[in-house]
Amino acid sequence: MEEGLIASNVAQAIATALDWTSSPDARAAAHSFLETIKTGDARVLANTSFLLVKRDWSSEIRLQAFKMLQHLVRFRWDQLNLEERRKFANVAADLLSEIANPCEEWALKSQAAALVAEIVRREGPSLWQELLPSIITLSSAGPIQAELVLMMLRWLPEDVTVHNEDLEGDRRRLLLRGLTQSLPEILPLLYTLLERHFGAAVMEAGRQQMDIAKQHAGTVTAAVNAINAYAEWAPLPDLAKYGIIHGCGFLLTSPDFRLLACEFFKLVSPRKRPVDSSSDFESAMRNVLEIIMNVADGFLQKTSYSSSSDESELEFAEYICESLVSVGSTNLQCIVADNTVLSFYLQQMLGFFQHSKLALHHQSLLFWLALMRDLVLKSKTAGIRDISADDLNLGTGQVDNEKRKILSLVNDDICSAILDTSFQRMLKKEKVHPEMKPTTRTLELWSDDFDSKIGFSQYRSRLLELIRFIATHKPLVAASKVSETITEIIKSVLLELVPTKDLAKIESMHLALENVVSTIFYGSNEYRKYSTEVQLSLHRMFEGLLQQLISLKWTEPILVEVLGHYLDALGPFLRYYPDAVGSVINKLFELLGALPFMVKDPSTSTARRARLQICTSFIRIAKAASESLLPHMKGIASTMMYLQEKGVLMRAEQNILGEAFLVMASSAGVQQQQEVFLWLLEPLSKQWIQPEWQETYLSDPTGLVRLCSETQFMWSIFHTVTFFEKALKRSGLGKGRSLENYSKTSSAVAHPMVSHLTWMLPPLLKLLRAIHSLWSPSVTQALPGEVKAAMIMSDVERTSLLGEGKHKLSKGALTFTDGSQFDISKETSEPIESDIRNWMRGIRDSGYSILGLSATLGDSFFRCIDPHSFIIALIENIQHMEFRHIKQMVHLVLVPLVKFCPSDLWETWLEKLLHPLLHHVCQALSFSWSSLLREGITKVPDLHGILAESDLKVEVMEEKLLRDLTREICSLFLVFAAPDLNAALPSLEQAAQISHMDDSSMRDLNMFACNSMVGFVLNNKSLAVPVLKICVDAFGWTDSESMCKVTSFCGLVILVAVSTNNVELREFVCRDLFSAVIQGLTLESNAIISADLVSICREIFVYLSNRDPSPRQILLSLPSITLQDLLAFEEALLKTGSPKEQKQHMRNLLIMATGNKLKALAAQKSVNVITNVTMRPRNLGTVPESSSLDEGDAIGLAAII
Repeated sequence: MEEGLIASNVAQAIATALDWTSSPDARAAAHSFLETIKTGDARVLANTSFLLVKRDWSSEIRLQAFKMLQHLVRFRWDQLNLEERRKFANVAADLLSEIANPCEEWALKSQAAALVAEIVRREGPSLWQELLPSIITLSSAGPIQAELVLMMLRWLPEDVTVHNEDLEGDRRRLLLRGLTQSLPEILPLLYTLLERHFGAAVMEAGRQQMDIAKQHAGTVTAAVNAINAYAEWAPLPDLAKYGIIHGCGFLLTSPDFRLLACEFFKLVSPRKRPVDSSSDFESAMRNVLEIIMNVADGFLQKTSYSSSSDESELEFAEYICESLVSVGSTNLQCIVADNTVLSFYLQQMLGFFQHSKLALHHQSLLFWLALMRDLVLKSKTAGIRDISADDLNLGTGQVDNEKRKILSLVNDDICSAILDTSFQRMLKKEKVHPEMKPTTRTLELWSDDFDSKIGFSQYRSRLLELIRFIATHKPLVAASKVSETITEIIKSVLLELVPTKDLAKIESMHLALENVVSTIFYGSNEYRKYSTEVQLSLHRMFEGLLQQLISLKWTEPILVEVLGHYLDALGPFLRYYPDAVGSVINKLFELLGALPFMVKDPSTSTARRARLQICTSFIRIAKAASESLLPHMKGIASTMMYLQEKGVLMRAEQNILGEAFLVMASSAGVQQQQEVFLWLLEPLSKQWIQPEWQETYLSDPTGLVRLCSETQFMWSIFHTVTFFEKALKRSGLGKGRSLENYSKTSSAVAHPMVSHLTWMLPPLLKLLRAIHSLWSPSVTQALPGEVKAAMIMSDVERTSLLGEGKHKLSKGALTFTDGSQFDISKETSEPIESDIRNWMRGIRDSGYSILGLSATLGDSFFRCIDPHSFIIALIENIQHMEFRHIKQMVHLVLVPLVKFCPSDLWETWLEKLLHPLLHHVCQALSFSWSSLLREGITKVPDLHGILAESDLKVEVMEEKLLRDLTREICSLFLVFAAPDLNAALPSLEQAAQISHMDDSSMRDLNMFACNSMVGFVLNNKSLAVPVLKICVDAFGWTDSESMCKVTSFCGLVILVAVSTNNVELREFVCRDLFSAVIQGLTLESNAIISADLVSICREIFVYLSNRDPSPRQILLSLPSITLQDLLAFEEALLKTGSPKEQKQHMRNLLIMATGNKLKALAAQKSVNVITNVTMRPRNLGTVPESSSLDEGDAIGLAAII
């Protein structure tokens, strides 16, 4: 009676909790009551739940009762004694028979099966052996009973395939061992039920008994789903032995079940060979491959006659192709001994690669890429030796032989077919002209809506990578095929009345040519390995193609631009055949002269673009052909001077051709390089050093405003500045290279740019100072409207911050606010807002780059340039600069200055430069981060005056700007901590020995200030205060990328504190830093660097707690620690000298002392999810289990409670 009353109360509580019309208080009371039942007496919970699963109650109540039973089994099973557990198991097993009724809902059946499976997992193999006879008997009773048994068998290995945090270690291994031992009973039962009910479904359907047929079909579906739960981990030979592979292979012939069967083959095809595998594994995998290949052959033969297939057929083919790719990528060695099968397999993969449907082609592309990368790339570097884990048990010689054999089967015909298809598919659907001549088979080209995960550029890069592999493997085939294809395209263009109709095809092929030529000719050692006969053949083919290109008389700007691409693509060829260089140069100048010079007519914009491309081709050819261009330098110079005198060469074109000269000079020797620099820079210096323009335009902000109205002169200044930047980069200073690197090749000759810095930099500093001053409020108020508008961030920059646009802002192609591209050759346009914005941005970026590159010259820069004017230009208006501008200045200027400044000039340069910057940035970051974390609003100066479409977009942009600046400042701290700037610091082990002495025997901090950058920063309070405040604050900012950089700097701060007798620094480390690091561990965003944070805590405690009481006091202030815990921790540290073990002790102590509240450490726990239920996001229309999702529950026992 009492049990019935409790059951009624529980049922009422469930109904109230599920009824959203109930009041919040009623629902809360119901939840509280249910929780008391779940946590109360386990026997009451069991009896009540078993009463509520009866048919007397509603489906909702029964479903919740099943979940309560599962909760008991999973979390409270040990509270029942052995007899109670057996009785519980028997009652649950009886439920299976009771619920095997056509009227019962699927969700209830599934929960009943899951309950029995959970009990078996908890009790182990002994209970399974007891239940097995009754399970087999039940499965023979009919299709509904068999379906229920199959559901239970599906749930049985759930904890093997789906990670559950409460099932770890030994329990998981025991479960896996028990299930493996039970496979001889489970797998035959699965096959028997599959075979029996598939045959019954076919037979009943033939008799038109559709209701009964559907019941058997549901059982077949449940059988395949159960099989798939074992396919991922059950030994492959067992799956073959008990007929599972054969049975699923047979289902591939059934339109109703083939997609489900495909899921099985998708799971088994990538199974890797176990270390202790026998021939049984290879035999089973060959069986898998043969089944899939037979099905694929039927599809390919059917579609070879007709490109039309229905959607279900194509989806089926995608599954099959994916499985073929998986087998080939992981288990190709299983068929390598059989030439016939291997050759047939490669032909099938080629068939899919050539297929008109993009999805099938793309699947096959991934296979060919992986195969050729493995065979070709590794054979070049290791003589066809692949030392991978899968090959260790084969022996290296056998692996090499297998790869040679596979490579020999990738013959000329296959390579030629791959290239043909790749060339055709480098077109994008949206770019193809509707009247373009169709190929022999209509291909489904790439379109933007094909795959949201990758874009066309990534897809095309894969095609180009495959083309490079083919060119490496078969250079003659690749050269011949690309030459023939381009020749055919040229002929078709010459015959067309509208030649630009095939523009997409023409444009795409220059990329193919570029990749083939660069693969064959780049790297002199590789090319010289070819035989003389091969080299002669390659020479003939490319020379013939080059002569065709030179003979073309194209004048249409778009075609001229493409022709320029083709000519510079042949640059690597010209390195080995310099006789053709002269004709290429003459052709480029001919094309340049054939294009109209710039006028105001907008219709000439394509001509302007084409002219710039032709000039750029000189740079590309100069880089690729190297010394082959040296004999032609004088001729190129003469032609340039002739065009300049005629006034038909724009400044942007002069800059590009000048840059080409710089590239050529870099391979001509230091003396000639200096002469080229002098020849190019001397004309610019005559205007640049004139005091008149500086006084007129740079003496005050109004002068700069006037400069913005003098359009032609404004852009002239712009081109001068950008060419200075190019000259510095092309002089050998790009990418952090210093004068030291340069002097390795010519120690007796000065760097070619050194003599030019003294006249180049002073006007540039004045120009930058004038631009910076515009952001000063007193100046901004008096500016005209177009200049004020130009100071506001452009639409494209905002789009880039939001991550919505594909624009990449560059100085070579600046952008209007509407997103349209604007070339830097613009010299005659009217001064408008976007022009002024682009001009200021270009001057700022190039100016910062020039200063940073100049700093890499070391002494030649720092001892020749006035630091006062340099610092004033950059820092005078630092408090008014926007975050994006400070970030850019730090990245391009401050970082190189810190890296290359001589240590005896740190005080003169760095202290005066860094103090105002760090002081301002410290306040700005602290204010913005505090606002973000407390109010959810980031306050940055960059977006003032901007009307955004939504407040959310403004918040996103502001936060992005804040994070970018934060990361850049932290990158500067990382430079402070660079090893080459701190070589004088001892190691932590050496410092630890010193730390045991008293302070009087330790070094002063100022002793490190002249030979350690971190020592210098810490010794200067004007720098140390803002730097250390930013570091401490950063531990509370939710930006893991910044934290990664800060921790490296903090490590050296600790080292200096340990190595010196500076009490103030030691107190900061032991009190402020130690506390901040622990606080940082409370943020989940710091999980990625939690090991570093624990390491910092360990270093502070181990090396400094004996000299300062703060670390102990801070630990004792944590909520869940006692003095005994701390003493035990210290004792554990004394017992081991291993830093790794000490860090583990520190980690454990922090977790315990904070009551497991450190989210960064909690988030480290592995969530290694392996599931076989939701592997593919496709719609399997024949799977009735999808109805379980209607209950709002995730599939899997881990999500049931």
